[in-house]
Amino acid sequence: MKISAIKCKTLLTKSNLPKVDYCINPYIGCSHACAYCYARFMRRFTGHSELWGQFLDIKMNAAEVLAKEMARKPKKGTILLGSVTDAYQSIERKCCLTRAVLEILVEYDWPISILTKSNLVMRDIDLLKRFSECEVGLTITTMDQKICRNFEPGSSVPQQRIEALETLHQNKIATYVFIGPILPELSDIEAIFKAIKGKADFVMAEALNLKCGNRYFIETVLLKEYPQLLPIYKKGFGKDYWDSIEKLTRKLAGEYGIHFKGFFRH
Repeated sequence: MKISAIKCKTLLTKSNLPKVDYCINPYIGCSHACAYCYARFMRRFTGHSELWGQFLDIKMNAAEVLAKEMARKPKKGTILLGSVTDAYQSIERKCCLTRAVLEILVEYDWPISILTKSNLVMRDIDLLKRFSECEVGLTITTMDQKICRNFEPGSSVPQQRIEALETLHQNKIATYVFIGPILPELSDIEAIFKAIKGKADFVMAEALNLKCGNRYFIETVLLKEYPQLLPIYKKGFGKDYWDSIEKLTRKLAGEYGIHFKGFFRH
């Protein structure tokens, strides 16, 4: 992993994502190194020759830049922390950039949304409780620790994410689960619903996207760990398949009493 300290010119960026007005990414790159990551397209804007997941740029002046941006009083809106990186990846334990960002945002009390694969988010509960509008989501692709380690080698294991979800929920912070991407023949969707019951206010799900430059990395994992599935993935998954998965996900959400907010496809 190549780690570099850099300075950014801007931090608060406008977003085209649904129900999100701005994004903040304190880091460039992500040490979680998920095989399926959609954000690997960002590599071409970084000047890095390393593969996605093998480099990390730390925006050391992030808090300073954000303080200046907020002082200019931009139009208030919802901020997503971590649209193309995880704001709570392991380097955050040392750098605390995300915490510094939250310390600024809480003074302006803008609505925030966080999506992470890390239980480190629990560290900042004291700050998160001070926001009038705050939601924290945990991405859960599988409850199987081996599958997690094969596809998401740098992330917190599933049980740690469930514990974080429960702790946040107990602290009256709005919580949600992003089931995604769903890995055909590997993601046990009902096992996820069993684990999150009573701990999440709502759930969303996403079909596996094989159109974002990740196919080689997914197939490499399959060849090594699940060779019997490689022909299935090479063939691909059509509309009928994902229709059935969406139907199952909606059904399970109803059975487990969790509000379902959408199924995303590519």
